[in-house]
Amino acid sequence: MLRLTWVQPEDLIGHELRQASQDGREPSAVAARWQAAGGPEAPTHAGASPEPASPYLRLLATDLLDELADLPSALADDEPTDLPRIKSLCPNWPAWSAGNRAAGAMEVPPLERSREWGRVGDGGTSRSSEAESEGGTPQAPGRATTPRAAHPAALEAAWLGRAVGCLLGKPVEKLPLTGIRQLARSTGNWPLTTYFTAHGVPEPLLAQYPWNRRSATTSLAENIDGMPEDDDLNYPLLNLLVLQRHTRAFTPTDVARVWLDELPAGRTFTAERIAYRNLLSGLEPPLTARRHNPFREWIGALIRADVHGWTNPGDPAAAAEQAHRDATLTHTANGVYAAMFTAAVIATAATGDHDVHACLRTGLTVVPPRSRLARAVRQAVRLAHEHTDFDTVVDVLHATYAATHHWVHAVPNTALIAAALTHADGDFTGSVRRAVSGGWDTDSNGATAGSVAALLAGSPRALPEHWTAPLKNRLATSVGDFHGTGFDTLARLTHLEATRP
Repeated sequence: MLRLTWVQPEDLIGHELRQASQDGREPSAVAARWQAAGGPEAPTHAGASPEPASPYLRLLATDLLDELADLPSALADDEPTDLPRIKSLCPNWPAWSAGNRAAGAMEVPPLERSREWGRVGDGGTSRSSEAESEGGTPQAPGRATTPRAAHPAALEAAWLGRAVGCLLGKPVEKLPLTGIRQLARSTGNWPLTTYFTAHGVPEPLLAQYPWNRRSATTSLAENIDGMPEDDDLNYPLLNLLVLQRHTRAFTPTDVARVWLDELPAGRTFTAERIAYRNLLSGLEPPLTARRHNPFREWIGALIRADVHGWTNPGDPAAAAEQAHRDATLTHTANGVYAAMFTAAVIATAATGDHDVHACLRTGLTVVPPRSRLARAVRQAVRLAHEHTDFDTVVDVLHATYAATHHWVHAVPNTALIAAALTHADGDFTGSVRRAVSGGWDTDSNGATAGSVAALLAGSPRALPEHWTAPLKNRLATSVGDFHGTGFDTLARLTHLEATRP
């Protein structure tokens, strides 16, 4: 029997009850009615319950989803989705303009606290600059004549970095943190220095923690033959098509049109699948993000954000606004903030003039400061500064979020990405291995950390060959005509959009 995942009301209601508790609504009465009727909890790992619900439970779940949507939120004032309201809550919203984007001129926002933004690298020692250690404000860099991202080499590095991080995380996606650590240690690959392998892993351990079944045949070290298809690469390709067809002035409806033309429904998951279903039902953005969509604060919009940063070098405000228009097709509030934060970080990194800590500070300027996402990122960066052992940072983050948040939720995953980049001081290998070793959405976190760190590195030659050579400059995808395309070609195509007037 076909069990369609991520869309059935009886599979959504448990996730919506948890989402309501997180976003300031009081769902206890609705939860009691669902439990009294014998309704199941949210599926733990898959997108569908083990058994289909009765017609009665399916109708009840639909009604309760509507009731939950009508509940008032105590966090509404601090966590809006509307862009003007978001900007009104951000006192340090970047003032850079489209004109400055072309010239690469920008100013790094001030530090919040020196100890929160200290740099910690693989050696585990603080290397804060004199101005940072005294809590001062870094000097604004001079005007750059050519932003680094205007060169295809930096963009090729970013595409490669995204692919490497994604590929590293694919075999262990969905595995618990304990399993990831034991699998890597069993082959002497901890801390991670290369791709996961099944060679040398004891059979009982493989039985206890099986590799991701969709990925093991293409992403273990012994099986890699080019970059296999993954949604973490599909969505940047789709956004490249959006820009090619609709320019940077695209609307959420333009994104929807490209999806319907180029994205197979079976390649969508969680919030994206709900939005896709809502589009086919006749709804338009932003209702597509809200209607029966308990995944609207999960990580899907974040993994689509890179292209918005790559094509707005030196203009994090424009990158964030572009990411907002994309994200609101599928997400609300913190799900949107995660995309805006990532786009602003990457736009700052794209100039080549700022370290990873300045990039992360800039990313927070486009996020409402009292939001759950902003608080999580600030905590993660602070932890990365305080602890020399990254496993300790990860353990604290898991103790904070694992019991209450799904492993694909944007808040803990964005925090983990920020912690990994901070603790590694922006180093490429250090960033991707920390992001993946932290668990949760391992391939997505590795992809985003890899994109940022590779962009900071500035060239494919700056990335270790043992990471990039197995990709063979070839990407598999079901999007458009991109199947088999090389990362150098993708860089040139992105460069055209980054430099288009």
